[in-house]
Amino acid sequence: MTLTIRSESAASAPSPSDPTRVAVSTVIFTLRRPDGCDLPVLSLPLVRRTRDPYGDFWALPGGWLDADEELEDAASRTLGETTGLAASYLEQLYAFGAIDRSPSRVISIVYWALLRSDDVDAQLAAHLAAGDAPENVEWFDAAHLPTLAFDHNAIVDYALWRLRNKVGYSRIAHGFLPGSFTLAELREVYEAILERRLDPANFRRQVEGSGTLIPTDDFRTGSHRPARLYRYNHDVELSDRGPLGTAPPASREQSATPHTPKEAR
Repeated sequence: MTLTIRSESAASAPSPSDPTRVAVSTVIFTLRRPDGCDLPVLSLPLVRRTRDPYGDFWALPGGWLDADEELEDAASRTLGETTGLAASYLEQLYAFGAIDRSPSRVISIVYWALLRSDDVDAQLAAHLAAGDAPENVEWFDAAHLPTLAFDHNAIVDYALWRLRNKVGYSRIAHGFLPGSFTLAELREVYEAILERRLDPANFRRQVEGSGTLIPTDDFRTGSHRPARLYRYNHDVELSDRGPLGTAPPASREQSATPHTPKEAR
């Protein structure tokens, strides 16, 4: 299925004789805690374009699909080339194909993924140590973006809509958490996704009564009283996993490979 989105600043329609090209882009969500902010913010990496069209505009990580390449392989490759990040699992979000979305005829297959903030930090630190840190990449608050290249604002809006809908009936919040976590940490994930505060007592009642969490015998200690750690009950069937793999995040291996910075599409 292809989602057609028209924008007020749409590019002129391509000629019927223009060849159709396929690009692959990726929306990567993670939670980052900005300096001076008590709560995490839902964030995503963007790549600054260095040539026309939309030179100097920010864009989603992406690139062209090679003729002999699977779509998911292209998503992983272009994500690594533009941002240096590797996602353990990617899910296809949608195909965006409005005729006037680009000066030439381009259909973008968009993937999305969730990454824990410690995974992001570890991967970027590895690139810094290797001397091949990604260029022209910055992290942005996903809900407050500048004007992006092409129809990428609409793509992010659609990904946010999907994420906010799934968080209410799936285990999608697990993509932002380690294998064990406190209820306060889980609540912060929901608050960051939904952009509103949740009553702690009501939240505890709802998640403990859902059967999706299993209390452990471990506690997290700190300046406040110890908080019990929980883990997700993977025996509970889900109608929709969203951009999560088939195994818990703690059991997956994250790998970051050397890359050469490329232009985002």
